[in-house]
Amino acid sequence: MWLVRAFFVVVLALGLSACGGKFRTYNGPEVTSIQVHKSERKMYLLHNNEVLEQFDISLGKEPVGPKQFEGDFKTPEGAYYISHKNPKSQYHLSLGISYPNPAQVEYAASQGKAPGGDIFIHGGPPRPVNKRDWTAGCIAVTDKEMEVIYSMVKPGTVIHILP
Repeated sequence: MWLVRAFFVVVLALGLSACGGKFRTYNGPEVTSIQVHKSERKMYLLHNNEVLEQFDISLGKEPVGPKQFEGDFKTPEGAYYISHKNPKSQYHLSLGISYPNPAQVEYAASQGKAPGGDIFIHGGPPRPVNKRDWTAGCIAVTDKEMEVIYSMVKPGTVIHILP
């Protein structure tokens, strides 16, 4: 009898641990674009003109104005695309954003500076922060929200980051 109970305990434990994974599946309408409204601290996942999901976001430590240079702590503005998925991000999960574009690289070079890079949509900080805008220029959501976004968005999806 104890063997049967032990078997069920093991099966239950394995079942519960499978529910706690960070990778979800999504079977809804395709996300055709993402809109980020920096001034409103909102991000929208869209299928054509229909909002599928919306999220409150955190931005770079200097949220006003577009990113121009490495280390300016600003979030880019403009049209980009999701370049890749990073399942091993130090911020839970992340989606790469194709910043900088060639014009941004050229402008930064003309100023004798680097344009920066490694801009992502990612999960919450690995430790608590006391500020709403805390990233080095990325777009941050909670870890649970990032799991949803990661499941819905594919590389190549257009992202419009608006002031």
